[in-house]
Amino acid sequence: MSDATFDYVVIGGGTAGSLLCNRLSADPSKRVLLIEAGQQDNYHWVHIPVGYLYCIGNPRTDWLYQTEPSDGLNGRRLRYPRGKVLGGCSSINGMIYMRGQARDYDQWAQLTGDDAWRWDACLPDFKAHEQHYKLDDTQDPAFAALHGHKNTGSSGEWRVEKQRLRWDVLDAFAEAAQQAGIPATGDFNTGNNEGVGYFEVNQKAGWRWNTAKAFLRPTCTQRPNVTLWTQSQVSRVLLEAQADGSQRCVGVEVWREGRPVTVRAEAEVVLSAGSIGSPQILQLSGIGPADLLQRHGITPLVNLPGVGANLQDHLQIRAVFQVQGVKTLNTLANSLWGKALIGLEYALKRSGPMSMAPSQLGAFTRSDPAQPHANLEYHVQPLSLEAFGEPLHPFPAFTASVCNLNPSSRGTVHIQSANFRDAPAIAPNYLSTADDRQIAANSLRLTRRIVEQSALAKYRPQEIKPGVQYQSDEDLARLAGDIATTIFHPVGTTAMGRDGDPMAVLDSHLRVRDGQGGHVAGLRVVDAGAMPTITSGNTNSPTLMMAEKAAAWIRAGR
Repeated sequence: MSDATFDYVVIGGGTAGSLLCNRLSADPSKRVLLIEAGQQDNYHWVHIPVGYLYCIGNPRTDWLYQTEPSDGLNGRRLRYPRGKVLGGCSSINGMIYMRGQARDYDQWAQLTGDDAWRWDACLPDFKAHEQHYKLDDTQDPAFAALHGHKNTGSSGEWRVEKQRLRWDVLDAFAEAAQQAGIPATGDFNTGNNEGVGYFEVNQKAGWRWNTAKAFLRPTCTQRPNVTLWTQSQVSRVLLEAQADGSQRCVGVEVWREGRPVTVRAEAEVVLSAGSIGSPQILQLSGIGPADLLQRHGITPLVNLPGVGANLQDHLQIRAVFQVQGVKTLNTLANSLWGKALIGLEYALKRSGPMSMAPSQLGAFTRSDPAQPHANLEYHVQPLSLEAFGEPLHPFPAFTASVCNLNPSSRGTVHIQSANFRDAPAIAPNYLSTADDRQIAANSLRLTRRIVEQSALAKYRPQEIKPGVQYQSDEDLARLAGDIATTIFHPVGTTAMGRDGDPMAVLDSHLRVRDGQGGHVAGLRVVDAGAMPTITSGNTNSPTLMMAEKAAAWIRAGR
């Protein structure tokens, strides 16, 4: 197949890539190629909210990664879902709209030395694409100051709605949380998300709203300057040495229809393959830790030890409580009649359990009073099971999953061969620090304290997991290793940082460094891997914010 030439080549048609394609192609004189390894998002389970159950672990939509065995998890491996479909992880994730906390972005500004990452400077980039249901008909000035609106200069592609269901047992948990000292909140996205309330979700009229719908259709698909390749996997980016000894990225090698194709980029290649895919592609291209590359027969062109380092993730600890006298999904979905009613409600109203995000009720709070800010996030569900993908328990129950928002454990993503088709080794190193193990123990105690409040007493909650017999710090930390699982928020593997930081992969404008004080011309990474530290909440919407900011920089630079 003949070579092709574009102005911009965007690798990855997921969360960041979809927005970048939209913004960069707004100039009709610029040719944009968007490359996605997965298929089109025309699989029906992508669009039905509860369909994540059928997308995760499905080769049609998931890369099917697994982690390496982890000492902190007592030798266990975890399934590690990543979206392999147009829309990326926004096509299979939990749909929760969550920005994080203002302090997250102020910390990024400090770590990068660039005030462009401060909360006040990031807020306009969140608002630039947000379309919030509360502002559909009337505009509250105070609310509009924090949230974008289609009639106040925002295109509003990224739809945010309230969930279309409620559960008595979740209402009771929210009341119990307030009795335990966690305030109620009606908005998790003001910059301080401490409180308890129902999550808002990226849905539209009961359907999942992924980034392919928001940013690619119909806008980009109708632009003659946009080319979209699906089922096309990038094997490496192509570097050329310049006269001054520096490197420039001039294109990519992509496998399409079983053959390699060389694509040229006259302006930039933007790598948006995610926290797993982007470091893998960089390493395969000769950009990464020199010793790792040499071990796999790859010539190091840019020695960057931080590529694939600094992996951070939210590990959720799932506490399960059996209840009496209240409806949960366990009892409703464990009968043919119940399933029929669920299906009928969704067919007629686009509401009920088939419209559910994986977690409906959320809470942000502190693992102990000495914490200066909320460092825990709860995802509470009116259901329980032994592990994701297994059947619901035959008794009524709810699950209170809690994660440490700011883990100090760090992991790695490293290639295992020079073959781009081989999955990298993913080693999150969960619970590898004393602080993380202590917060895990404290969070389980806090969960028990909430459940012991009078608001839940009428349902007689009984702890099934981890079990009341486990009380000591050591017991609880060990049990956390037995029952905890990822909440699917990997970040940090191509982190931006200050000049002179040997582990910084990117500069503050997300350009790939060259290891010698400059950067590789024509190459950026724009995805969650660029985060130097993990945000205090779900990571999808912060990734969109980063893409919004990067698109403006790329356009200005061109």
